[in-house]
Amino acid sequence: MNIEIVTPEARVHDDTIDAVVIPTTSGEIDILPGHIPIVTKIQAGELIVNKSGRSQSLAISEGFAQCVGDKISILAENAIHIDEIDESAVEEAQKRAENALSTMEKLSDEEVAMLETQIAYARAQILLKQKQK
Repeated sequence: MNIEIVTPEARVHDDTIDAVVIPTTSGEIDILPGHIPIVTKIQAGELIVNKSGRSQSLAISEGFAQCVGDKISILAENAIHIDEIDESAVEEAQKRAENALSTMEKLSDEEVAMLETQIAYARAQILLKQKQK
């Protein structure tokens, strides 16, 4: 199977894989060869790519996944490999977003949604990095 993970900034991952575990709004799904066609909404969390008996984890934010045949396409606001996560920078970003969110009466609905998405993605990165330790 081929997987492509794309964000607005870059193609984060493009590879031939054996399986992938995706965090969705309905729970985690494991996509193996021969999976039925599916389109699903992704929630912030850990995405696990399996290839040749090895697992590679990425933190991913909200987005969408599509599986058709042997092609898995993932479009997300953010995605990062576990080795690239800077835990202290992520914690600072989370604090800034939480502080901005505490002034909700001055924010539009779109701004609140954006901050909540940033916080969820930051939490996913921190949990993934702590899991690695």
